[in-house]
Amino acid sequence: MTIEAPVLERPDAAVPSAASARLSRFARPALGLLLPVGLALGWELAVWLGYSNGRLVPPPTKVFATIVELAKSGELSRHIITTLSRVAAGFGLGVVAGTLLGAVSGYWGVARRLLDPTVQALRAIPSIAWVPLFILWLGIFETSKVALIAVGVFFPVYLGVMGAIHSVDRKIVEVGRIFRLSGPAMIRRILLPAMLPAYVVALRVGLGLGWMFVVAAEFMGASEGLGYLLIDGQQLGKPAQIVAAIVIFAILGKTTDWLIELATAPLLRWQDAFGRERGAA
Repeated sequence: MTIEAPVLERPDAAVPSAASARLSRFARPALGLLLPVGLALGWELAVWLGYSNGRLVPPPTKVFATIVELAKSGELSRHIITTLSRVAAGFGLGVVAGTLLGAVSGYWGVARRLLDPTVQALRAIPSIAWVPLFILWLGIFETSKVALIAVGVFFPVYLGVMGAIHSVDRKIVEVGRIFRLSGPAMIRRILLPAMLPAYVVALRVGLGLGWMFVVAAEFMGASEGLGYLLIDGQQLGKPAQIVAAIVIFAILGKTTDWLIELATAPLLRWQDAFGRERGAA
């Protein structure tokens, strides 16, 4: 009897555990909404109580009404699609160039000594300094805007790839040499898995800079895009439209970052990291 009692209790104990795990999975994303929703409700209440007139910083209800108005007119979808296409094109070009040059500089010492000083010097140039040069070279149309976004994405991806290769544990590489792995096999079976976590972080940082650079890109004579909404709101004195464009930028940026995190999660399941353990708790 003393042996059977614990066996009978195990299924009952597993039910609350599974239920709490499901609740935690839904509660964790909702927890991240507490701060922005709380700030929005606090500002709405402050305007409603008369502590502010809400003219320069409009309340959330007015911002939401502006978003709904833009959506009904069809402008919002047009601006969002234009900005998304520019970010996607610039992000793709920046990732390809940053990954290739970062891998070459990280794996080959001669290339690193040849390329890295120039890349680091170019990285120190402010983003706005590229604008007149790209306009002169590429005009004011889509090519110059995509090129500027690609520049913003390139540098963090390049540094992330090169730094990830340098941070690979030398002992793991020695194990590969002991097993007489060829160059391609060493890259595929040792370097790529070891550098993947840092590479994912570099992609997320590059995407964040891509969203920042698209604003500067859409200042270059754009007639469409969320950056154009910002300029239009400034020129016409519409603070609600400016805040609405900023809110949409934040939502799109977070959504695309989440998509990268979701797409790369299956590749990082092997990681036994401290942050992963705490997130699962």
